[in-house]
Amino acid sequence: MEHVLGIGGYFMRAADPAALSAWYRDRLGLDADASGLWRQDDGPTVFATFDADTDYFGSRAQRSMVNFRVRDLDAMLAQLRAGGADVAQETQDMEGVGRFGWVTDPEGNRIELWQPA
Repeated sequence: MEHVLGIGGYFMRAADPAALSAWYRDRLGLDADASGLWRQDDGPTVFATFDADTDYFGSRAQRSMVNFRVRDLDAMLAQLRAGGADVAQETQDMEGVGRFGWVTDPEGNRIELWQPA
């Protein structure tokens, strides 16, 4: 059976695509080129489905959530707060999995940040 090799892209609507792209570049360091190509570090990717009524993504209107791997969750959250981002106060530790934190982008999309164990 053929199978997918990895995630080839993540696409989202935005009221101001240029401003939202700049936010991801300036706040998260996601340095994509003009066509959106971003070369990420090797590492695990989780693909999971959730119940339709989950609150895990924040707003129920949000149908999916991107999760970015980070080296140092505390440093990333501090950087985001210093830049005025909407960062959730809580973090979560999952034994053997890692630590999680959340930020909401300027268009209201909740993003999960993961420091793997």
